[in-house]
Amino acid sequence: MANPQLVMYDEEFKQIQGTIERLLREANSKVIFLVDKNGQLIAGVGEVDKFDTTSLASLTAGNIAATGGLAKLIGEKEFSILFHEGEKDNLHISIVGGRVILVVLFDSRSSLGLVRLRVKKASDELTTIFNRLMQKSEEKEKSGETDFPFAEITDDDIDNLFR
Repeated sequence: MANPQLVMYDEEFKQIQGTIERLLREANSKVIFLVDKNGQLIAGVGEVDKFDTTSLASLTAGNIAATGGLAKLIGEKEFSILFHEGEKDNLHISIVGGRVILVVLFDSRSSLGLVRLRVKKASDELTTIFNRLMQKSEEKEKSGETDFPFAEITDDDIDNLFR
């Protein structure tokens, strides 16, 4: 079966927000973003207004793709965790459940050890949530249900509309 289109439901979105808000507090970080591997921002908490979230999301996905290429060159499947250390701020980037990218920005008020510990717990929670979302999507696909508002529109309908 082809991969079903992942649809975000309100219940799971609230769970995701709760998980990353808790991670923000527990890791004493500045901001947390959750990005899909295509570079689309899924959720963000903390000081999100200070960042160009569109650029951050797409560059993060590009970073993961580039390091994935490096991993393959040396015989690894992927690098699941990346860390970038700056003068003031640090980025901890991790792949969650093979599906999404968790970005944690933190400064000297926290430590890499604390962030890694808290990210591990949050990643497990997020993986469970995304597995449930995939299961819902697969069940809806099997039953023929759809959550896409234009799914029932055919190419002929579009052609007729513009004639």
